[in-house]
Amino acid sequence: MKAIQVKQSGGPEVMELVELPVPQPKPNEAVVKIAAAGVNFIDVYNREGRYKVPLPAVLGQEGAGTVSAVGKDVTIKPGDRVAYTGVLGAYAEYAAVPADRLVKIPEGVDERQAGAAMLQGTTAHYLSHDTFPLKKGQTALVHAAAGGVGLLLVQMAHNLGARVIGTVSTEEKAKLAREAGADETILYTQQDFEAETKRLTGGKGVDVVYDSVGKTTFDKGLNVLRPRGMMVLFGGSSGAVAPFDPLVLTQKGSLFLARPSLNHYITTPEELQARAGAVFEMIRKGKLKLRIQHTCPLAQAAQAHRDLEGRKTTGKLLLLP
Repeated sequence: MKAIQVKQSGGPEVMELVELPVPQPKPNEAVVKIAAAGVNFIDVYNREGRYKVPLPAVLGQEGAGTVSAVGKDVTIKPGDRVAYTGVLGAYAEYAAVPADRLVKIPEGVDERQAGAAMLQGTTAHYLSHDTFPLKKGQTALVHAAAGGVGLLLVQMAHNLGARVIGTVSTEEKAKLAREAGADETILYTQQDFEAETKRLTGGKGVDVVYDSVGKTTFDKGLNVLRPRGMMVLFGGSSGAVAPFDPLVLTQKGSLFLARPSLNHYITTPEELQARAGAVFEMIRKGKLKLRIQHTCPLAQAAQAHRDLEGRKTTGKLLLLP
């Protein structure tokens, strides 16, 4: 089978298209013939070595397709349509996945939608429903509001009744964020988002900042929170946030800081099924619209990473093995 493998940490150039044996399922595993693999920033962090993985490694932590073979003690059957996240190896034609990490794709949701929603959809769900459960009347600032998670998070926040302020880099992205439900957008390339957020909130600040950008936005983000507001830092597309003194949180209004990761919000099979099921139901009912804007073959995975890192994408990037 064809797969994208990295043998050493580095830039997109370390990603190689290789031929590997089709995996055989061990007990409690199923082999999935991948129809769509999601491209996410965690794949970049794995490739760079920021998040360590044993090398050589096949990249990719989000996939959807059809079960082709099963090991012992597995209830899922060959032919079942399934999706998963949090297991390395999705940038390939086949992947062996622990059966308790697989979620059946319901009728009314196709494999590309499932592959686009498993990581980013469940991320948007835990951020808006659990880390800081948004309520009607609250205000959220969402950075990278036209990105993969951003567009889904804006929709969920809007559906929960929150006022959403989104930061974006271009007018085209601002339009997408507004279509997703953002009440206001800030072009951070032309405006100081700190000053503009304070203006939009009458100096009161926002209840929560959802920040996947990190290094370039974190400090100013703390300045736009209301007293006892929460900074939810869930990524670092601009680089890692520097270490800082927790006393800063006191000085800026007894703020809360969360640094969550999806894996801790889908720890049990029951939680995974419930969260993914909720996201699939939103898609099925038309309450969550996916923007699958970019699809490409496995061989172009390195270019997909360059596009993602260069902020040339909106919505979701999929590899189609």
